Amino acid sequence: MTINIRPVLAERGVRLTEVAADRVAAIHRCADVLEELGAVHPTYREAMLDREWAMSTYVGEGVAIPHGLDVSRVLVRRDSLAVLRFPDGVDWDGHRVSMCVAIAARGDGHVALLSALAEVLLDPDRARALREAADPAAVVRMLHPVAQP
Repeated sequence: MTINIRPVLAERGVRLTEVAADRVAAIHRCADVLEELGAVHPTYREAMLDREWAMSTYVGEGVAIPHGLDVSRVLVRRDSLAVLRFPDGVDWDGHRVSMCVAIAARGDGHVALLSALAEVLLDPDRARALREAADPAAVVRMLHPVAQP
């Protein structure tokens, strides 16, 4: 099965030179971008932080996938992704994260999306290529289509 990521990931949602002092600041930056895209209500950021405290969104290979809790779906205006690279890295509870893929989803579709993204991001070669992408268009190309096993 192939998931079409293009409707939820636009080049303007890709930021490649972010800076954050810690994972809380990184999650706030992710929420900022989702808000700028018009995808979420401003209080969605609290749901993203609540999710992080309930269960870390770190998935390995220097990647975290911040997203809200199930009850926060009402705060999502439209499904969207934001991809933020932190070249200097961010301490994520003892792990170094250099890329966040933030998710805002209204329905259950995010479960398949999370699974498919994890598949890509946990492949060392694909994850490295994504972390080293030179421009937002390259990131969008690499993530489209995201194939699900």
